[in-house]
Amino acid sequence: MNGAGVSNARARQRALAIGISDGRGEADPLAELKELLRTAGVATAGEAVQQRSTPDADRYFGRGKLTELKQQVAACDANLVACNDELAPRQERNLEEALGVPVIDRTAVILDIFADHAHSAEGKLQVELAQLEYNLARMRGLWTHLERLGGGIGTRGPGESQIETDRRLARDRIAALRRRLVRLERNRGVMRARRERSSLPRVALAGYTNAGKSTLLNALTGAEVGVGDRLFHTLDPTTRSLELSGRDFLLTDTVGFIEKLPHQLVEAFKATLEETVLADLILHVVDAAAPEERRLADMQAVDAVLEEIGAGEKPRLLVLNKADLLDGGARHEAALRHGDAVLVSALAGDGLDELRVTIEAAFEDTLADVELLIPYSQGARLHELHELAGDLQRTEREDGVLVKGKVPTSELHRFEDLTVI
Repeated sequence: MNGAGVSNARARQRALAIGISDGRGEADPLAELKELLRTAGVATAGEAVQQRSTPDADRYFGRGKLTELKQQVAACDANLVACNDELAPRQERNLEEALGVPVIDRTAVILDIFADHAHSAEGKLQVELAQLEYNLARMRGLWTHLERLGGGIGTRGPGESQIETDRRLARDRIAALRRRLVRLERNRGVMRARRERSSLPRVALAGYTNAGKSTLLNALTGAEVGVGDRLFHTLDPTTRSLELSGRDFLLTDTVGFIEKLPHQLVEAFKATLEETVLADLILHVVDAAAPEERRLADMQAVDAVLEEIGAGEKPRLLVLNKADLLDGGARHEAALRHGDAVLVSALAGDGLDELRVTIEAAFEDTLADVELLIPYSQGARLHELHELAGDLQRTEREDGVLVKGKVPTSELHRFEDLTVI
């Protein structure tokens, strides 16, 4: 099926969005699910929320709610039911039997979006791995197309059922994908080692999906990374050079986070998320124009994922983006509520100078003042120093160039022989 056919097929999908709520005052507990469906090209035909503390272990909704739910499916002409939580295989099967339409969960929607948005070879492999691992437990004759991976005739052992064959082929494919990803990770490790040898400070953009991280990367570095008003527009990390006071920094845009980010994706994208773990500073980008309740929930979701991937203790700077969508009163309130944050508009350019200064200040403690005398015969050392220190005070002397500046403390040993006593 070509791209237009896929789009048309998606457009014909009309989902009834369902979820549970503990009644703690969420304005719209299905808001994020509906946005995920929109991004996946699925129309929300209706919605249903049941008040309960935990999902029913067998049917997600209570048994008495299912008859009402089936009537609602027919009333809104839905041909799909989308659940706001990850369903156990038996919950999915029981719901489909009771409702008579396909049932997908939140994880399946996110995986579909990732599959559509992955562009790099590694990103596509990571998505395929996550999809296979997710579907392995739900396999009900879904993987017959994988039979060709095993050579077709002769792949089925004596007495082996089709579903067992499909599961074995899926496991073989998972193992092959993991091997390929390990090789790619080694290659990326070589590139990362080169960056580490350059000793350039590393800054990672992290935040809720669609908070404007890619727009901010473009605004700060002059890059031309694609942006879009949809969830998970950016999957593959992008690193660009950012110059501040003559000193180069590495700024990386990473995949956006979300509430209840599926475990399969955290595992599959662990290598991608490493860029956040290895950063010296994390810019936590927040949509300042989101309603307060939504904004706080987004921040908590990001904090939870950063903890899960081992970046919870990293130095962090809060950046409130999309300030151009706030009036004067809302800006003042946001500044008061988040006193340690920098308020910016990546789109309009507001606050970017303050952000640059704040990033520099965050690295001030990692720098040491130096006074070095570089002989004219060692001009390469002066270039090396410029890359590390940025702007320098220079004085030409008969015996060389006297320079004063700030150098990362971890790199002082490289210039001990040039130190002025």
